[in-house]
Amino acid sequence: MKDQFYLHFKTMPKGTAQQKGYNRKTGRYFKKTKLASAEQEFKVALLPYRPTTPSDKPISLTIHFYFDTKDKKKWGLPKATRPDTDNYLKLFKDCMSADKEGKNGFWLDDAQVWDEHVIKTYAEKATIMVCYEETDTEDILNGIKAVDKAIKKTKKEGV
Repeated sequence: MKDQFYLHFKTMPKGTAQQKGYNRKTGRYFKKTKLASAEQEFKVALLPYRPTTPSDKPISLTIHFYFDTKDKKKWGLPKATRPDTDNYLKLFKDCMSADKEGKNGFWLDDAQVWDEHVIKTYAEKATIMVCYEETDTEDILNGIKAVDKAIKKTKKEGV
């Protein structure tokens, strides 16, 4: 199953998975306001696209973050500034993952994502393009067997 969709925002939510606070008195971590707000915005935006049951298969994921800017000269150019792609993607993948009961997500656990591509560019409007696909492991195994066969054939021919 392959799916692609776009999420549109007035401005790109601010907050990353690294923005947790620590309460020294209680010894517990908590979500700072920016993090909690971004997480809520992502979850609400993802809701209409969520499948009825989360996938239990390996996932290939492509995310393109289009960060809004008024500077027309920057549109389409790479955004090589904060937030870091890994921290921002971590928050987004967490929002796409199923809850503790194994419901309400695109997949059961974000550890299922074995192939991911992340792009950050500037654009006129804040948008996130999401493309994810369940991986057919049988196709991968057949591909590996074909490569092994080609290597053996090359060795026999002495190339």
